[in-house]
Amino acid sequence: MANLKEVRSRITSVGSTMQITSAMKMVSAAKLKRAQDAITQMRPYANKLQEILQNVSGSLDASENVYTRTAQQKNILLVAISSNRGLAGGFNANVIKKTWSLIANEYKGQSVSVISIGKKANDAFKRTEYNIHGTDLPHNLNEIFDNLNYNTVAPIAEKIMESFVNKQFDKVILVYNQFKNAAVQLVQDEQFLPVVPSVQEGASSATDYAFEPSKEFIVSDLIPRSLKTQFYKALLDSLASEHGARMTAMHKATDNAKDMLRDLKISYNKARQTAITTEILEIVAGAEALNG
Repeated sequence: MANLKEVRSRITSVGSTMQITSAMKMVSAAKLKRAQDAITQMRPYANKLQEILQNVSGSLDASENVYTRTAQQKNILLVAISSNRGLAGGFNANVIKKTWSLIANEYKGQSVSVISIGKKANDAFKRTEYNIHGTDLPHNLNEIFDNLNYNTVAPIAEKIMESFVNKQFDKVILVYNQFKNAAVQLVQDEQFLPVVPSVQEGASSATDYAFEPSKEFIVSDLIPRSLKTQFYKALLDSLASEHGARMTAMHKATDNAKDMLRDLKISYNKARQTAITTEILEIVAGAEALNG
């Protein structure tokens, strides 16, 4: 009977867990719909603006565009974008793993700093030598996803752009999950700064543009706005990817709980039947002993 009690307790525990994972799946599905709509509406605008930015940057001299730099890149800033919560499969682990890979391989021997957006990335890097500290760059960015909009993201992008203009960093890379669909998220290491001019194959990069109102306005207004939009798009991608990854993980967890519950019920029924058979045999044996 002790075995029956243990199996019954496990059935109750697995059933409670299945209810939790099923509820989390439905919550993530509802949030995913809003986040997916936001990124699908934002992505065409951001991509086109980035294309214009690259084309315009190709026609500007390095002295005219402070966001384009061809000097040797020694100081690297990695912006690792994760989430504040777990239970999302490999969502956070993939970003952290990619960031460590960039540090160990692509930027080995260079001075690398990491800005963490999201609690999981912050926990991974806050006690390392790469964690950003002692600068004017933003810290404690875990709450940005509580109210994610362009107005809250723009100041962070401005601080990063200022650090690049002031030559504190020579290169800025965004590491995040790009949303493809609810089941697939692609880890990206996207160059944020310096802006890479677009050069078409077989064509000269020195296209003759007519600037209206002026080149100064393009550099001071359009390029910063495009960079802020690119930064905002990365965060929207990450948010949609988080909900997609969590919905998929909770769906699989619910299915696994159902399978485990079915197996436990079969084991419980077998153990119960065995206990009943044993009791019947004991009663029959006792009755025969009395009759004898």
